[in-house]
Amino acid sequence: MGIVEAEADTGVGTRTVPAGDGEREPYPSDSLRTFGAVVQALREHAGLSRGDLAAVVRYSKHTVESVELGRRMPDEAFIERAEEALGNTGALRRAARHLSRGEVGLAAWFRRWARLEREAVSLCTYECRLVPGLLQSEEYARAVFEGTIPLRTDAELEAQLAARMERQAMMRERPTVPFSFIVEEHVFHRRFGDAEAMRGLVDHVLERSAPRNVTLQVVPLGAGLHACLDGPVRILETPAGQRLGYSEGQQNGRLISDRKEASLLCQRYETLRSQALSPQESRDLLERLRGEL
Repeated sequence: MGIVEAEADTGVGTRTVPAGDGEREPYPSDSLRTFGAVVQALREHAGLSRGDLAAVVRYSKHTVESVELGRRMPDEAFIERAEEALGNTGALRRAARHLSRGEVGLAAWFRRWARLEREAVSLCTYECRLVPGLLQSEEYARAVFEGTIPLRTDAELEAQLAARMERQAMMRERPTVPFSFIVEEHVFHRRFGDAEAMRGLVDHVLERSAPRNVTLQVVPLGAGLHACLDGPVRILETPAGQRLGYSEGQQNGRLISDRKEASLLCQRYETLRSQALSPQESRDLLERLRGEL
């Protein structure tokens, strides 16, 4: 998961707020930017300036500009009037169904995956860089955010931290959804804070992985080379039975929906699952590590 990843739930669909001049979105979402680009393309195709469209939809030119740039959530009146003014093709009405607000503390490239996660019927995570966000203690998460570049303001950091902790509630609130984690042992050797903070992290991981629907397996240091050396990976299954993958690098992430690619990730994950320690052996290893701190 993204080093700067964290979540705050948002409305999705046709929920709207007035598009007045004082309603600028503090965290523009990808869907708002996409909707705005569609409005701009249709307007230019119709040969209208922003001022022309503003006069027709009865909003200010500034508001039209803000909607086109993804800075404002359009209200229903704006959508309907713009639809009629720009050809009445239905494109804007359909696009508006997918509008969502930007999510505080959530990396832009992670947003779509985060929404899919909340609806998934199963979720698998392999991590070799850091403790997965769903298993992080608050103190560990804070240390991760404080170490990111560019540096964030105190307000931004607190928003990210609160959102990540909120995201962890998903595991408690969905006790019948299987959550599987495979984590490299060296991740738990990476020091942060003092010994007490490290013990708190291990305790938190053990607590979060204790429920019956959560499986944690550790890849021991002596396991050698394995099938997932290309990097971290996430896999989920949608309610419709589709398998999707997600991979992430520096300042970017990629949703993998191609069936063959997703199948390949599943094969790699299952192979690694057989090479990792069993859930009980993994807990025993973490408890030994904790005792050595």
